[in-house]
Amino acid sequence: MDKNFIIPTLVIGIFSVAAALLAWFAIDLGTNTLKRYQATFTEKAQFQAREFFLFIDPQKLFLANLGLMGLGGMLVWLVTGSVVIALAVFAVMALMPRVLYRWMRLKRLARYEAQLPDALMALSGSMQAGAGLGTAIGQLVRESPAPLGQEFGLMLREQRMGVPLEQALANLSRRVPTQTNILVVSAMRIALETGGSLAQTLERTAHTIRSRLQMEGKIKALTAQGKLQAWVVGMLPMFLMLVLNHMEPEGMAMLWHTELGWATLAVIAFLEVMGIYVIRKIIAIDV
Repeated sequence: MDKNFIIPTLVIGIFSVAAALLAWFAIDLGTNTLKRYQATFTEKAQFQAREFFLFIDPQKLFLANLGLMGLGGMLVWLVTGSVVIALAVFAVMALMPRVLYRWMRLKRLARYEAQLPDALMALSGSMQAGAGLGTAIGQLVRESPAPLGQEFGLMLREQRMGVPLEQALANLSRRVPTQTNILVVSAMRIALETGGSLAQTLERTAHTIRSRLQMEGKIKALTAQGKLQAWVVGMLPMFLMLVLNHMEPEGMAMLWHTELGWATLAVIAFLEVMGIYVIRKIIAIDV
């Protein structure tokens, strides 16, 4: 056979085998990475859903997350035509469940703290009327909405299963690790250990918490303008980029389709995040 035919055939064969091996390695690596991500996601999702007293199949949440990631990346690619931006959005969408969980958890804890003063006053009133602590907690659970009713209901069920009251209070403090709840749990445990009047302790604690929440509300109202300015300053450059992209698409094309433009976008994103972070740190006041 002609050498001019054998050598190119061998070269093509070697390149084909190498390409096949690289493709197999990439598929295997991607499959293993996806399995690890699925295992981690489902484990965390199951724990986080139970924390909200939601019993949802974590596999369905994982599939929904994959669908949103693919849909977000596809929409951005269709709008901008940039694969890099689409991949960035795809990666950001993977972090959205964590951000959503954090936001929902903060809202739940804030609602729990807002319900605490009235709940403590109800417990104090029931105990002053002659009811025991278990009976007062049971009545509170029946009358209180979520999340306080759920957390105290779980504490009551733990007691009925034989868990000591101090351990049940410690579990409540671990599930709701806010300063206000830790203060309530500590006051109740001290009153139970020293033999003091638990009803009066709960009443004084309720007044303290109500005063603290009022002070926090005033501080939030005074710092609301600074928070709004942070978001306005942060969103203004993005709004201007969209306007300029609509008015001068040819001039803005370098920003979306060149390496220099991608680097510029990365710097802009970093400065935006740091600016919002610094402003929020400046106006953050602990009570």
